[in-house]
Amino acid sequence: MKPLKVALLGCGVVGSQVVRLLHEQADDLAARVGAPLELAGVAVRRLGRKRDADVDPALLTTDAEALVTRDDVDIVVEVIGGIEPARSLILAAMARGKSVVTANKALLAEDGATIHAAAKAGGADLYFEASVAGAIPLIRPMRESLNGDRVRRVLGIVNGTTNYILDKMDSTGASFTDALEEAQALGYAEADPTADVEGFDAAAKAAILAGLAYHSRVTAADVHREGITEVTATDVASAKAMGYVIKLLAICARSDDGRSVGVRVHPAMIPRTHPLAGVREAYNAVFVEAESAGELMFYGKGAGGAPTASAVLGDIVAVARNRLSGARGPEESTYAGLPVHPMGETVTRYHVSLDVADKPGVLARVADMFAKHDVSIQTVRQEGHGDDAQLVLVTHRATDAALSGTIESLRELDIVRAVASVMRVEGDETP
Repeated sequence: MKPLKVALLGCGVVGSQVVRLLHEQADDLAARVGAPLELAGVAVRRLGRKRDADVDPALLTTDAEALVTRDDVDIVVEVIGGIEPARSLILAAMARGKSVVTANKALLAEDGATIHAAAKAGGADLYFEASVAGAIPLIRPMRESLNGDRVRRVLGIVNGTTNYILDKMDSTGASFTDALEEAQALGYAEADPTADVEGFDAAAKAAILAGLAYHSRVTAADVHREGITEVTATDVASAKAMGYVIKLLAICARSDDGRSVGVRVHPAMIPRTHPLAGVREAYNAVFVEAESAGELMFYGKGAGGAPTASAVLGDIVAVARNRLSGARGPEESTYAGLPVHPMGETVTRYHVSLDVADKPGVLARVADMFAKHDVSIQTVRQEGHGDDAQLVLVTHRATDAALSGTIESLRELDIVRAVASVMRVEGDETP
């Protein structure tokens, strides 16, 4: 049969692996699709740069727009990342009816509405499995397999860099700085790790997952975001002593009344018995709670050239099959239109450590302050004596706004020397 031609935008870590797999698995891919897949061209910024894949120099071009608008191109694969020129190139391709496979989480989280609308207008497919959690099959189950169910909550470790850092802090007692330097030396963290350690990467992925789970439009700007730079070795050791581990979590949850959703990224304590607690090093995992399906766990490599390319190739096969059959994949589903409620309305539990004066009546005054803000205390204990005295409290579920008000009031008490740490608690067990 006539080959389906693929235009590739980008030939870096992921793009070079896409080229390799297209060549090495050409016969199998043709059998699965029903027609050969042929690389029409590869758009790069610099022609002379050394590449990981063996790419025919005749396929390389610096004119990406000319490549994606060629009449003979059927599928455009975008792995250059960022907002521009990726957005303009994708829109140009879709305006000409070309289906797009992308790994661009930042673009989908910032302007997914425009991209989805262009796909619909152009009668093109938009597939983006590789945009969240690398090789882990997650987008398609959320987009299709669970489409007949009601998702209650999505709880995920979706950034390998931060998971590696927190895992090393937990297993070796290292400081954040030392664990970050080790991650950089091993290639798990960039020279500038801001996007990872400050939670921007995870927030983009959380926005995509929330949109799929709750059939509502969610952008990265809607996501409450906190990074891990303030997590100390003392925080990690304290959690460990109570049978907990600290993870950077992306959390998407429907409100109790079902009228809104909360989408947040922040460090949290989870019990070591929870499935996510055992996710080590740079691996990713997403835990989904659905009304009928129950609890589901998706686990695997969340980044890297070959794992991400595997997800890209899966999308290429799906898109190619659709083009041959004259079908189209699922469109964006936003019928529910649920708003994202502010972080202040989010309800969760909290672990609070206070440096306090070691004298009678301290606990009563602290407890009274919690009560004034309608925050119920679940457990409390005192650690140390004299200048080392600490109160460690775990609350029942309370709103973020109520807890914030409590903390501000505690800072004004003469018996509280410092608020040593405040950490959200996820999971069902009591620390």
